[in-house]
Amino acid sequence: MIDPRVDIGHVHLKVADIERALGFYCGVLGFEVMQRWGDDAAFISAGGYHHHLGLNTWQSKGGAPPPPGTTGLFHVAIRYPDRATLADALRRVVEAGILVDGASDHGVSEAIYLRDPDESE
Repeated sequence: MIDPRVDIGHVHLKVADIERALGFYCGVLGFEVMQRWGDDAAFISAGGYHHHLGLNTWQSKGGAPPPPGTTGLFHVAIRYPDRATLADALRRVVEAGILVDGASDHGVSEAIYLRDPDESE
């Protein structure tokens, strides 16, 4: 059995375009760039952590999203501390013209579903 203190330190996402990804994750959602490796990678965080998300184009620059029916990451959940900060994030999403795919109340959390920036073209 895994120790219950184990958590996920970060997730790396292969992206087609660093600037588009940063525009979404930092410009809209509000993450901060902690480190940048030129046009190839960026490491972003909430609250100064070394990075919650790594965004890289090492194997994906200019790439297309995987077709339906293939394996890969299903989704990433970004948890906001309360309903007010989630509502503020939703306001920024709507103001940026990003389509909301859905919403759900899971009983223990509320969710708003968005497409990855590489899938929204």
